[in-house]
Order: sequence, then C-alpha cells, then structure tokens
Amino acid sequence: MEALRSLGLDAQACHDGPSAIAMARHEAFDLLLLDCRMPGAGAEAVLTALRSDPGARSTDCTAVATSAEMDVVERQRLLAAEFSEVLQKPCNLADLRRILALVQAGATAAPLLDDAQALATMGDADVVKAMRTLLRTELATLYQDLDELLDDTQGLAERLHRLRSSCGFCGAAALGVQATVLQRHLKLGHSGSLAPLSRFRRALLATIEALGHEAEA
Repeated sequence: MEALRSLGLDAQACHDGPSAIAMARHEAFDLLLLDCRMPGAGAEAVLTALRSDPGARSTDCTAVATSAEMDVVERQRLLAAEFSEVLQKPCNLADLRRILALVQAGATAAPLLDDAQALATMGDADVVKAMRTLLRTELATLYQDLDELLDDTQGLAERLHRLRSSCGFCGAAALGVQATVLQRHLKLGHSGSLAPLSRFRRALLATIEALGHEAEA
C-alpha cells in the first residue's frame, strides 16, 4: 500500500473479498489490485461479481491479480479470466509502474510485444516463438472477419475473450489492453461506440506488423 502511495496514487485497502466488492460497487477506481487468497472471496470471485454487475462503479476498470504462489499454469488461467496482468508477490516498484502504464495511457504505453511477460507465462523462448506464429495467423483471420463481426456482437465478444488469452500468453500487451476495453464496452451495451473499435483495429494491425517483423528477424 505504501509503495502505491509513493507513486502518487490515492490507494485504499480492503482486508477481505466482500469488502472489496462493496467498495468497488460504490466507488469508481482506475485499478483493482486483487489478492488471489483474500478471506471471504479471492481475486477471481471479486472480479466475477463486479463484471456481472453493470451498476458497479468499478465494473469497467483494469484488474490485476496478485499471489505469493504463482506457477505458469496459474498465471495462464488468471490471464484467461479477464485479468489484465498477474503479479507474483512481493511486487516491486518496477512491477507497479508497469501496471500503472496500462491504466494511465492504455495501449499507447503498453509495448506491442512484451517479451518478459511472454517468457514469464510460457517459460521457454522457443515456445513463445511458436505461439506467436500461431497468434499472427489468428490475428490475420480476425482482421479479415472484423467487419462482419460488427453485426454479431456476441460472436465478436467471444472472439475477444479468446484473443485476450492469446495476447496474455504471447505478451501482445497493447492489443490485449484494447481487446479488454472493447470487450467491456460490448458487455455494457456500447456496441455503437466507434472509439474503442478504432483503437482496437489500430492495435490489431500494429501487432500483426510487429509479429511479422519478428518472424523475419
């Protein structure tokens, strides 16, 4: 908590999951830093409760899971559960600054390809390379299908959910941020909002290009 405040944040603490849910329902936070083993409700239970409550003030904010025990499988599972990032405790100031960059400036502050994140998730550079090859194919297909998916909100939401997992595994940080933003706008019934879609499309093209350059290197 003091580390967050030292970065100039107005941080508030909760000692259990139900208190975190109640606070986030009544106050609008930019970031939720949720421990996986909070008494009463862990990070996933808290996030599920907030995401399913359109009236919650913090239903649309960035969520990050933390845990003292974190292996590759657990990290992958949490990234697939709508967390923007996963941190192993104890967290240092560099970790917190990286998280704040996602919150403060969206994809413009997040790297197109975060090698450190990908290695932490996949555990092996060769696996990362193979997964990024598959991701490039997935993104190219999504780009071709995107205009058609605009008429199928449910189908687009499902593709975005799968894409967020792939981005988390491969360290496609900027695209992961914009996929999260667009997915939340769809959940809140804002399918007609053009700004999130435009930012997502730009991040999608930029990531395809970055993956192509990496493959050629």
